[in-house]
Amino acid sequence: MDEVTYVQKACAYITRETGELLVFEGPGHDGLQIPKGTLEAGESPREALFREVREESGLGTLSGTRQLATDVWTRRHSPPKRYVRHFYHAIVHEPRDRWTHVVEDGGDEHGAEFEFSWVRPSIDREFALDLDDYAHLLPTVDVADADAAALASD
Repeated sequence: MDEVTYVQKACAYITRETGELLVFEGPGHDGLQIPKGTLEAGESPREALFREVREESGLGTLSGTRQLATDVWTRRHSPPKRYVRHFYHAIVHEPRDRWTHVVEDGGDEHGAEFEFSWVRPSIDREFALDLDDYAHLLPTVDVADADAAALASD
């Protein structure tokens, strides 16, 4: 029997005040993704969260950060590889509706371009790698109230 490999991951559900969720279409995966990544040696899931968000999106200031869930997700059955996924929610004040960020961390994703945008969280929307598993735990914002708030800030 093959030995199981466990990889610790930090996953970020980042929303704006309007309730929209930050997503990107990532290279090598079909479907939407959220900022996420592997914990480095000696790093806590929370520390990895802030590092990964900064590396993948360029965003540096998050507020209201709280952990939503931790699970074990099977990446592949043979040889067995499982992700211990730590999901967090954070809020960001970000006026851009779309942007491209080039990863410059020197790691495996160095030079990769991620195109970010915002979507309304929905149980109908599927994400790559089952990254939508806990989107239903995000706070809901009434669309009419969010639109009114957005118009007031313009």
